Amino acid sequence: MAKSVRKKNKKVVLAYSGGLDTSCCVRWLKDRGWDVVCFMADLGQALDVEIARKRAKAAGATKLYVKNLRKEFIEDFIWPTLKAGAVYEGKYYLATALGRPLIGKYLVEVAHKEGAVAVAHGCTGKGNDQVRIELAVRMLDPKLKIIAPVREWEFRSREEEVDYCRLHGIPIDVSKKKVYSIDENLWGVSIECGILEDPYAEPPKDAFQITKDPAEVRKSPTYVEIEFRKGIPVALNGKRLSGESLIKELNKLGGEYGVGRIDMVEDRLVGIKSREVYEAPAGHILYLAHRELEMLVLDRDTLFFKDNMANRFAQLVYYGLWYSPLRRAMSAFVDVTQERVSGVVRLKIGPGWVQVVGRKSPYTRYKKSLASYDESDTFDHSAAEGFIKLWGLPFEG
Repeated sequence: MAKSVRKKNKKVVLAYSGGLDTSCCVRWLKDRGWDVVCFMADLGQALDVEIARKRAKAAGATKLYVKNLRKEFIEDFIWPTLKAGAVYEGKYYLATALGRPLIGKYLVEVAHKEGAVAVAHGCTGKGNDQVRIELAVRMLDPKLKIIAPVREWEFRSREEEVDYCRLHGIPIDVSKKKVYSIDENLWGVSIECGILEDPYAEPPKDAFQITKDPAEVRKSPTYVEIEFRKGIPVALNGKRLSGESLIKELNKLGGEYGVGRIDMVEDRLVGIKSREVYEAPAGHILYLAHRELEMLVLDRDTLFFKDNMANRFAQLVYYGLWYSPLRRAMSAFVDVTQERVSGVVRLKIGPGWVQVVGRKSPYTRYKKSLASYDESDTFDHSAAEGFIKLWGLPFEG
């Protein structure tokens, strides 16, 4: 009798966080005949790689890749979005949204390295992240199969997932009750679920992870100076810093003053409204400073056009279209506008607020002799009458 030969399992690369959902995903995929390789992206969140490695192995993963992507995240995703002035629906600095296409990029890279035929993620069926990761993968390699266990599996609650892990000996240090769903990276924190699902309820103190309650801050205001070069922040209080160090310093300082808390009802990509709470101290401070420097050095028409484009840029990021031709074209335009966005912005920071109090640049368009009302005034006031007549000519009855 011929010896039976077991068909080799197909290989899948899973975006792995080390948490409950993705640990369940490992076992769930393995139970369905997949060889599971895990990929973990270090975007500046709190990581315990050894615990994650043991957990992934216990769940059935054959390998775990961990890659430090913080520098790439900052230089290729955060800074281009900051330079664009892109803020989703006027409030959200896009921390989580910016991380997903980068994760998608490396899912594809690891899949190619491992000879995998599929990638997988632990996103839910009504969130935005499933779209962002899957579109990134499809744009970079449409031949890869995409599996989303959470959209398919039998579990209907967190409690059932915990029981599943315990049944299979997967060490998960969580209780069956979790108040909030939190996603964190270097650029900010996203907080949802629990009481936050009531848009009329004030977020409890324990919801916030990196910012103090402004009402309880007992500090006198402080001043900071941020230097930009071609739209990118390069120094803090005269000290040159890497992008990562600068963001960490501003997150710490802003967090101590309760700066950068955002509470909003936003429009998710899938069409539903969602109450979201965010923390982005560094983002809040840098966006304000960058905008004020642009006001000093850019001409009126460029500012107006760029403002209109910024909203669309934010939508593209939020909608998972980072690798689209339109986003790349917009970034090329933005880079041209930033050629002279260099200088120093001085800010005053107090409990829950930030105020720009000074700005200077070698490319300033501000001319005191034209703006002044004292004896240094060189503006030709007599020219105003003719200008007004010509300006209003089309509207005369």
